[in-house]
Amino acid sequence: MKLSVIIPVYNEEKTLRQILDKVLNVNIEKEIIIVDDYSRDNTRQIIQEYEMLPNVKVVLHERNYGKGKAIRSGIQQITGDVVIIQDADLEYEPEDYPALIKPIVDGQTNVVYGSRDLGITNQHSYFSFYIGGKFLSWLTNFLYNSNITDEPTCYKVFKADVIKSIPLVCVRFEFCPEITAKVLKRGERIVEIPIRYYPRKKSEGKKIRWKDGLEAIWTLIKYKFID
Repeated sequence: MKLSVIIPVYNEEKTLRQILDKVLNVNIEKEIIIVDDYSRDNTRQIIQEYEMLPNVKVVLHERNYGKGKAIRSGIQQITGDVVIIQDADLEYEPEDYPALIKPIVDGQTNVVYGSRDLGITNQHSYFSFYIGGKFLSWLTNFLYNSNITDEPTCYKVFKADVIKSIPLVCVRFEFCPEITAKVLKRGERIVEIPIRYYPRKKSEGKKIRWKDGLEAIWTLIKYKFID
Protein backbone atom coordinates (compact mmCIF):
# COMPACT_ATOMS: atom_id res chain seq x y z
CA MET A 1 0.00 0.00 0.00
CA LYS A 2 1.44 3.33 -1.11
CA LEU A 3 1.41 6.42 1.12
CA SER A 4 1.08 9.94 -0.30
CA VAL A 5 2.64 12.56 2.00
CA ILE A 6 1.43 16.10 1.31
CA ILE A 7 3.78 18.74 2.72
CA PRO A 8 2.48 22.34 2.50
CA VAL A 9 5.41 24.73 2.83
CA TYR A 10 5.74 28.45 3.44
CA ASN A 11 9.05 30.01 4.54
CA GLU A 12 10.46 26.92 6.25
CA GLU A 13 14.13 27.14 5.28
CA LYS A 14 15.25 26.38 8.85
CA THR A 15 13.56 22.98 9.11
CA LEU A 16 12.70 21.83 5.58
CA ARG A 17 15.78 19.68 4.96
CA GLN A 18 15.39 17.94 8.30
CA ILE A 19 11.73 17.10 7.85
CA LEU A 20 12.21 15.93 4.26
CA ASP A 21 15.05 13.66 5.32
CA LYS A 22 12.93 12.28 8.15
CA VAL A 23 10.03 11.54 5.77
CA LEU A 24 12.35 9.95 3.20
CA ASN A 25 13.82 7.69 5.88
CA VAL A 26 10.46 6.20 6.89
CA ASN A 27 10.45 2.62 5.61
CA ILE A 28 7.12 2.76 3.77
CA GLU A 29 6.39 2.85 0.04
CA LYS A 30 5.54 6.49 -0.50
CA GLU A 31 5.45 9.59 -2.63
CA ILE A 32 6.20 13.03 -1.23
CA ILE A 33 4.24 15.97 -2.59
CA ILE A 34 5.82 19.30 -1.65
CA VAL A 35 3.58 22.31 -2.22
CA ASP A 36 5.40 25.61 -1.82
CA ASP A 37 2.96 28.44 -1.14
CA TYR A 38 5.18 31.16 -2.62
CA SER A 39 7.92 31.19 0.01
CA ARG A 40 10.11 34.29 0.10
CA ASP A 41 13.13 32.83 1.90
CA ASN A 42 15.42 30.02 0.63
CA THR A 43 12.72 27.36 0.75
CA ARG A 44 12.50 26.96 -3.03
CA GLN A 45 16.25 26.56 -3.36
CA ILE A 46 16.10 23.75 -0.79
CA ILE A 47 13.21 22.11 -2.64
CA GLN A 48 15.37 22.00 -5.78
CA GLU A 49 17.77 19.68 -3.92
CA TYR A 50 14.99 17.07 -3.63
CA GLU A 51 12.74 17.51 -6.65
CA MET A 52 14.75 15.16 -8.87
CA LEU A 53 14.21 12.21 -6.53
CA PRO A 54 11.90 9.64 -8.15
CA ASN A 55 9.32 9.69 -5.34
CA VAL A 56 9.14 13.48 -4.93
CA LYS A 57 6.65 15.78 -6.66
CA VAL A 58 6.80 19.57 -6.42
CA VAL A 59 4.00 22.11 -6.83
CA LEU A 60 4.93 25.81 -6.83
CA HIS A 61 2.24 28.40 -6.19
CA GLU A 62 2.65 31.68 -8.05
CA ARG A 63 1.33 33.65 -5.08
CA ASN A 64 0.76 33.07 -1.37
CA TYR A 65 -2.66 31.61 -0.65
CA GLY A 66 -2.56 29.63 2.59
CA LYS A 67 -2.18 26.14 4.00
CA GLY A 68 -5.62 24.97 2.92
CA LYS A 69 -5.05 25.90 -0.69
CA ALA A 70 -1.63 24.21 -0.62
CA ILE A 71 -3.19 20.99 0.67
CA ARG A 72 -5.86 21.14 -2.03
CA SER A 73 -3.14 21.50 -4.66
CA GLY A 74 -1.38 18.49 -3.16
CA ILE A 75 -4.53 16.35 -3.22
CA GLN A 76 -4.72 16.85 -6.99
CA GLN A 77 -1.32 15.14 -7.32
CA ILE A 78 -1.77 12.05 -5.15
CA THR A 79 -1.43 8.55 -6.61
CA GLY A 80 -1.15 6.61 -3.35
CA ASP A 81 -3.73 4.55 -1.49
CA VAL A 82 -3.44 6.48 1.79
CA VAL A 83 -2.82 10.21 2.32
CA ILE A 84 -1.26 12.00 5.27
CA ILE A 85 -0.70 15.72 5.89
CA GLN A 86 2.78 16.63 7.13
CA ASP A 87 3.77 20.12 8.28
CA ALA A 88 7.20 21.33 7.19
CA ASP A 89 8.36 22.14 10.71
CA LEU A 90 9.60 19.59 13.26
CA GLU A 91 6.57 19.51 15.57
CA TYR A 92 5.42 16.11 14.34
CA GLU A 93 7.39 12.86 14.02
CA PRO A 94 7.25 10.97 10.70
CA GLU A 95 8.32 7.81 12.50
CA ASP A 96 4.69 7.68 13.69
CA TYR A 97 3.49 6.94 10.11
CA PRO A 98 3.33 3.13 10.47
CA ALA A 99 1.05 3.35 13.51
CA LEU A 100 -1.08 6.04 11.88
CA ILE A 101 -1.78 4.17 8.65
CA LYS A 102 -2.28 0.75 10.27
CA PRO A 103 -6.03 1.13 11.04
CA ILE A 104 -6.63 2.02 7.39
CA VAL A 105 -4.38 -0.75 6.06
CA ASP A 106 -6.19 -3.23 8.33
CA GLY A 107 -9.59 -2.07 7.05
CA GLN A 108 -10.78 -0.76 10.42
CA THR A 109 -11.54 2.77 9.22
CA ASN A 110 -11.03 5.26 6.39
CA VAL A 111 -9.86 8.18 8.56
CA VAL A 112 -7.20 8.37 11.29
CA TYR A 113 -6.15 11.37 13.37
CA GLY A 114 -2.91 11.52 15.32
CA SER A 115 -3.81 12.75 18.79
CA ARG A 116 -1.35 14.87 20.72
CA ASP A 117 -3.55 14.55 23.80
CA LEU A 118 -3.28 10.76 23.82
CA GLY A 119 0.50 11.06 23.76
CA ILE A 120 0.74 11.56 27.51
CA THR A 121 4.34 12.82 27.55
CA ASN A 122 3.69 15.63 25.07
CA GLN A 123 4.09 19.30 25.97
CA HIS A 124 2.32 22.34 24.55
CA SER A 125 3.92 25.56 23.38
CA TYR A 126 1.21 27.92 24.72
CA PHE A 127 -1.58 27.31 27.20
CA SER A 128 -3.94 29.32 24.99
CA PHE A 129 -3.29 26.95 22.07
CA TYR A 130 -3.94 23.95 24.31
CA ILE A 131 -7.24 25.37 25.57
CA GLY A 132 -8.20 26.38 22.04
CA GLY A 133 -7.56 22.88 20.76
CA LYS A 134 -9.58 21.34 23.59
CA PHE A 135 -12.48 23.68 22.84
CA LEU A 136 -12.43 22.87 19.11
CA SER A 137 -12.45 19.15 19.94
CA TRP A 138 -15.38 19.63 22.34
CA LEU A 139 -17.29 21.70 19.79
CA THR A 140 -16.69 19.06 17.10
CA ASN A 141 -18.00 16.32 19.39
CA PHE A 142 -21.01 18.42 20.38
CA LEU A 143 -21.98 19.34 16.82
CA TYR A 144 -21.20 16.07 15.06
CA ASN A 145 -21.77 13.45 17.77
CA SER A 146 -18.15 12.33 17.59
CA ASN A 147 -15.64 11.40 20.27
CA ILE A 148 -12.23 12.81 19.34
CA THR A 149 -9.59 14.41 21.55
CA ASP A 150 -7.54 16.47 19.07
CA GLU A 151 -9.47 17.99 16.19
CA PRO A 152 -6.80 20.54 15.10
CA THR A 153 -3.97 17.99 14.85
CA CYS A 154 -1.80 18.19 11.74
CA TYR A 155 -1.61 14.40 11.39
CA LYS A 156 -4.81 13.64 9.53
CA VAL A 157 -4.74 10.43 7.49
CA PHE A 158 -7.27 9.36 4.87
CA LYS A 159 -7.95 6.57 2.48
CA ALA A 160 -7.17 8.30 -0.81
CA ASP A 161 -10.54 7.83 -2.46
CA VAL A 162 -12.24 9.36 0.58
CA ILE A 163 -10.31 12.63 0.61
CA LYS A 164 -10.46 12.86 -3.19
CA SER A 165 -14.24 12.65 -3.07
CA ILE A 166 -14.71 15.51 -0.60
CA PRO A 167 -15.11 18.96 -2.18
CA LEU A 168 -12.89 21.35 -0.25
CA VAL A 169 -12.92 25.15 -0.47
CA CYS A 170 -10.47 25.96 2.34
CA VAL A 171 -7.68 28.46 1.75
CA ARG A 172 -5.95 28.98 5.09
CA PHE A 173 -5.93 27.02 8.35
CA GLU A 174 -9.63 26.20 8.06
CA PHE A 175 -8.65 22.98 6.28
CA CYS A 176 -8.73 21.12 9.60
CA PRO A 177 -12.29 21.98 10.70
CA GLU A 178 -13.64 21.76 7.14
CA ILE A 179 -12.32 18.27 6.47
CA THR A 180 -13.31 17.13 9.96
CA ALA A 181 -16.86 18.40 9.55
CA LYS A 182 -17.28 16.89 6.11
CA VAL A 183 -15.93 13.43 6.91
CA LEU A 184 -18.09 13.22 10.04
CA LYS A 185 -21.20 14.35 8.15
CA ARG A 186 -20.54 11.51 5.72
CA GLY A 187 -20.65 9.06 8.58
CA GLU A 188 -16.92 8.26 8.60
CA ARG A 189 -15.47 7.08 11.90
CA ILE A 190 -12.30 8.88 12.98
CA VAL A 191 -9.87 6.59 14.79
CA GLU A 192 -7.27 8.37 16.93
CA ILE A 193 -3.71 7.14 17.47
CA PRO A 194 -1.29 8.64 20.05
CA ILE A 195 1.55 10.62 18.45
CA ARG A 196 4.66 12.46 19.55
CA TYR A 197 4.59 16.25 19.50
CA TYR A 198 7.44 18.76 19.82
CA PRO A 199 5.82 22.22 19.88
CA ARG A 200 7.60 25.26 18.54
CA LYS A 201 7.07 28.89 19.53
CA LYS A 202 6.09 31.94 17.50
CA SER A 203 9.72 33.06 17.56
CA GLU A 204 10.60 29.78 15.86
CA GLY A 205 8.12 30.31 13.05
CA LYS A 206 4.76 29.10 14.37
CA LYS A 207 2.20 30.77 12.11
CA ILE A 208 -1.25 30.07 13.52
CA ARG A 209 -2.91 32.98 15.38
CA TRP A 210 -6.01 33.57 17.51
CA LYS A 211 -7.99 34.73 14.46
CA ASP A 212 -7.48 31.29 12.94
CA GLY A 213 -9.14 29.81 16.01
CA LEU A 214 -12.20 31.99 15.49
CA GLU A 215 -12.29 30.95 11.84
CA ALA A 216 -12.13 27.29 12.89
CA ILE A 217 -15.10 27.75 15.24
CA TRP A 218 -17.13 29.38 12.50
CA THR A 219 -16.16 26.68 10.00
CA LEU A 220 -17.32 23.87 12.30
CA ILE A 221 -20.63 25.60 12.93
CA LYS A 222 -21.15 26.52 9.29
CA TYR A 223 -20.68 23.01 7.91
CA LYS A 224 -23.06 21.58 10.47
CA PHE A 225 -25.86 23.28 8.58
CA ILE A 226 -24.65 23.46 4.96
CA ASP A 227 -23.13 20.90 2.58
